[in-house]
Amino acid sequence: MQDLTINAIGAQGDGLARTADGKPAFVPLTLPGEVVRAKMDGARGEVVEILAPSPERVAPACRHYGVCGGCALQHWAAEPYRAWKAEQVRLQLSMEGLETEILPTFAAPPASRRRVALHARKGGKGQGARLGFKERRSWNLVSIEECPVTDPRLVAALPALARLAEPFLEHPKSAPTLHVTLTATGLDIDITGVERKSGGLSADARMRAAMAAGEGDFARVTLAGETIYGARQPLVKLGQAVVALPPGSFLQAVPAAEKAMVELAVAEAQGASRVADLYCGVGTFTFPLAEVAQVYAAEMSAPAVTALKAAIGGAPGLKPITAEARDLVRRPVLSTELAKTDVVVIDPPRAGAAEQTVEIAKSKVAKVVGVSCNPQTFAKDARVLVDAGFKLVRVTPVDQFVWSPHIELVGVFTR
Repeated sequence: MQDLTINAIGAQGDGLARTADGKPAFVPLTLPGEVVRAKMDGARGEVVEILAPSPERVAPACRHYGVCGGCALQHWAAEPYRAWKAEQVRLQLSMEGLETEILPTFAAPPASRRRVALHARKGGKGQGARLGFKERRSWNLVSIEECPVTDPRLVAALPALARLAEPFLEHPKSAPTLHVTLTATGLDIDITGVERKSGGLSADARMRAAMAAGEGDFARVTLAGETIYGARQPLVKLGQAVVALPPGSFLQAVPAAEKAMVELAVAEAQGASRVADLYCGVGTFTFPLAEVAQVYAAEMSAPAVTALKAAIGGAPGLKPITAEARDLVRRPVLSTELAKTDVVVIDPPRAGAAEQTVEIAKSKVAKVVGVSCNPQTFAKDARVLVDAGFKLVRVTPVDQFVWSPHIELVGVFTR
């Protein structure tokens, strides 16, 4: 046991301290200024007792908190927690020698997440499937009965989702994950992690899965993209368009966060004639941007682009949209292709957009709106743009994944 003073919260949400011999110590579920007694295992510790709690400590909102690995910071008051997220963005920018105005963190509300990944495991003898999230620092499963970050309609479906999971557990090597999305027409579930080398899912298991899906009134169930059950096409509204989601589609996790990021991007596109929406997905930014300018949209996923194109005809009053399935890592949009583009909106995956950023930097584009789910790679890409003459005008942190260390942001560059 060691008594430690927590000095700060690190990028992964753990408290940072120094041991008596000056070595760094990482202690989860703590706050700056607290004195804790911790059981150490190398550089990592677990709290045994909080000797001097922080005045910023609050009661966690969930009974599973502390065991479930989903939320790391439920014990922190809202204002300092959001300020910490903004500070993490500032720190990542500073590592690349960048400074800018960092606006207050946009806070997504609790009980609003429409996408979750639920792990399924066999229950005890005579019990059905167990459904939940992984424990902190463990592969063990926490069976979830509530989740204050998730939309209540999805939480209410947990028993039906557990029944759906049962047929996918028949093979001993299967470890199913249910990727659940709440859409306008019901729940869309894509299941991965099912053993398929030994003949795949049996006909009986498929039938039982379809029956469970019908009883749960789900819109669609797919197994790694293959339809197992389909009652209704999962639909989402993006701007003026209604998009039919392909199986396993990416969608922003929280509608309020999506709305905030889209509004920031559209505000920056006002007055533009042509906009490029890169890493466009199914059109989250494309359709709202097309209300103000002509849009070229590019995305690696061909099914996503097909869905985007199919929705164009049903969206009235939009400027022209051209969409292309294109790998922006291997075949980025070239600077010459951006010759008549006024604004680029780019929303890459966590790895960032190094190859595409180089081409934007070489172009004559006057404004870039960078949407990112990783401040570290955003800062690296921002450095390339700034070196090419852009100015990073401001950044807005977005707390889409409430009570987690995950940070999204929208940055604006001009020249």
